[in-house]
Order: sequence, then C-alpha cells, then structure tokens
Amino acid sequence: MSDREWPDTAAGWNEGFSMEIPPNIQAYLDELDEFIESVILPLQMKDDNNRFFDHRREDARTDWERGGLPNDEWEQLLHQMRVLADEAGHYRFAWAKEHGGREGSNLAMAIIREHLARKGLGLHNDLQNESSIVGNNVGVLLMQHHGTDEQKAEWMPHLLAGTRGFAFGITEPNHGSDATHMETTAVRDGDEWVINGEKTWNTGMHRAQYDLIFARTSGNAGDGNGITAFLTPTDAPGFEIVEFLWTFNMPTDHAHVRFTDVRVPHSAIFGGEGKGLGVTQMFFNENRIRQAASSLGAAQFCIDESIRYAKERKPFGKALATNQGIQFPLVELQAQADMLRALIHKTAWQMDTYGAFSVSKEVSMCNYIGNRLCCDAADRAMQVHGGLGYSRHKPFEHIYRHHRRYRITEGAEEIQMRRVAGYLFGFMNQQAPKGVASVHG
Repeated sequence: MSDREWPDTAAGWNEGFSMEIPPNIQAYLDELDEFIESVILPLQMKDDNNRFFDHRREDARTDWERGGLPNDEWEQLLHQMRVLADEAGHYRFAWAKEHGGREGSNLAMAIIREHLARKGLGLHNDLQNESSIVGNNVGVLLMQHHGTDEQKAEWMPHLLAGTRGFAFGITEPNHGSDATHMETTAVRDGDEWVINGEKTWNTGMHRAQYDLIFARTSGNAGDGNGITAFLTPTDAPGFEIVEFLWTFNMPTDHAHVRFTDVRVPHSAIFGGEGKGLGVTQMFFNENRIRQAASSLGAAQFCIDESIRYAKERKPFGKALATNQGIQFPLVELQAQADMLRALIHKTAWQMDTYGAFSVSKEVSMCNYIGNRLCCDAADRAMQVHGGLGYSRHKPFEHIYRHHRRYRITEGAEEIQMRRVAGYLFGFMNQQAPKGVASVHG
C-alpha cells in the first residue's frame, strides 16, 4: 500500500461522481480483510478475549465495582489492537502524511467504515466506543486544523502516540441541543481565564488528561460568536467529576463535570477567542458522514443476517423466506439501505471536492436517516430471529442499544431535520458547489 496515492479529492471517480467504488479503495478493503483474518481475529480468539464480543460482552466490558466504568482488560485489548493496526499502516489512514497517515478522503473513510461495520461485532471495529483498525481520531484532526503552532508542537507527538488526549465538553445539563445558550462562562483575569459552569456527557473522562471546555467569553445567550474553547487539565483545582451517567448500553465513560473557578492560561484557548463553535462545525460534518456510514454498515449486517437465517429456518416445514411477512419488511429495509448508500457516497465525494460546508444539509440527511435505519434493521432482525434474536447470543440487541444513542447524541434527529428544513425553506445558507444542482433541494 505504500505506493498507492490517496488524493484529497477522491480522484479516480471518472472526473465526477460515479456509483462504482474506486479500484484503489476496493483493493484497500481487500487488504483490510486479510489483515483482520491473519492478525486481528486470532487476537480476538486468543485466551478468553472473545468474552468481550459474545453473549457476555456487556458484563465483561464493565467494571461494576468502579461504578460502571470500562474494564481495564477490555481497554488494554483495544489498545493492543490499535498498536497492531498502526504498525501495519492502517490506523492513521485518514491523517496527514506528515503525521504518518495516507490522507484518506471522506469518501474512502465512508466506504471503509461501512465495510467494517457490515462485518459485524469484532475487535476489528467496535461500534460501542468507535475503536477501529482504521482510526477516526478526533483529537488529531481538530489539532491539525485548529491548533496554534505552539499547541501542535506540544500536543501532536502525544496525540499520535496515544499518550495524551482530551474529552469534549460542550453539552450542558440545561442546554443539550442548543449549544449557543451556554451557561458555562470564562472571564479573563490578567494572563489567565477563570472558568465556571457544568458539562454533561463528556465521553472518555475516566482517562482524559484534558477537557476541551467550551465557555461563553462574550456576547449573549443565543449568539453564535463569543464562545471560546479551552484546553483544560482535568487535575486543575476546581475541576470535579460529579458522576458517570449509566446508559442503555454499558459500560459508561460519559461524565457530568463541574468547574469552580478553574484557572487556565491564555495559551489554553483553542481555535481562537470567541470562535469556539467554529471548531465543532467542520468536525461535525466530517464525523457525522463517517458515523452515518457505520450505521449503514451495521444496518446492512442486520439485513444480511436476517436473510440468511430466513432461508435456513424452516418452521412448519418450509423456510421463513417463503413468507411475504418476512420478505416485504426486509425488502423495504434493503431499498432504504441502497438509497442511503448512494447518498452517503455522493455526499462524501462532494465534501472532498467542494469542502465540508458545501453539504451540511446532505450530511444531516445521511445522519438521521442512517441512525434510524440501523435501529429499524436491528429491531427487524430480532423479530426474524425470534427468541434467539432477543437473546444476547445474537448481536442485534447490542447494535440496537448502541445505535439508538446516535439518534440523540449525534445531533438529535429532530435537530437534524430542522437543519435540513432551514436550507429547504431559505432560513439558512449553504454554498452550492459548481455543477451540483441538488444542494439547495
């Protein structure tokens, strides 16, 4: 793979959008499959590591004695997987070449993430914590685009080595979807800023050395400007983890945190004073198209498994697959999956070609439709498989419980639909790329 080029604009699509997977990406999928079979699957099956993926998975992953946090052995196994993937040249696929990556495009990442999720549960791509042989390291991408030269010099070696990281502190207890109405504040005091407030659903706080705290530094509630992001040490005086919130799918690393006169230097500002929300926007579009692709892959896995089981299972002397009551719901799901796949690929290609902000409406469509489709497909798979589908001996309940989260946490589907409506009815503006007539609907 060292001689393969990964251009930013997804070249090789016949000078425009095509429904065929580019040959270089297809070849890479084959390479990933071989790596999974020869390296990752043997590690998963070694000793009793498979307990994290079979019917014991939730209990094995959770340290109930530490309040429901992820089990240390579970996280050590994930770390071992990432090290192997990095040594093989896969983990940094989406990163810049200067950081050891291949500058994989959004299109390539969408195709890869669907492919890996479609393979089902496994160490190669764990949906619950988004740990994959092809990394989607948000910290690296954010630092690469928004960090100052001094911050990059300090942070990038640690981020690349996995020795330092930061959580993402934007959501507040009283203002979930509306980030502009932010009660957390930061006031300047000489060369320092004093932060007060609370955040919730701070993922990864059990290990994060820093929290990227978003606080209002100027303006009024509801203003898009005047919110600043601060790289804040989690061991700073006044920084308190109030609790870890138990969820539909355990273990939990989602913390409610409180800041009482937490002081940080002016150099802790990330992305510019008053420009904190801009830090999130590019990340949201890039991350959400990849997350939508993962949901599509998990949905397709559920559909594939249901079709296979319906052809094998023969109650009353004939295969379930002969019944229209089994056929038609799966036909509907497959039709939705095929249409969503086309939209995801086109949107990712447009994002590579015209920029992340050219397809905000389409990203929202992909995201809420993909997450809903995955839940519907997992529910249908449980129904087709009957009692076995309801049990934890099949992965459908795990897929449902995990992906049900994304209908809320990736921007609630109502917010995504409201965003689409804003573009359709002219309340928001999206720059139409040249030669693309469908961006404004």
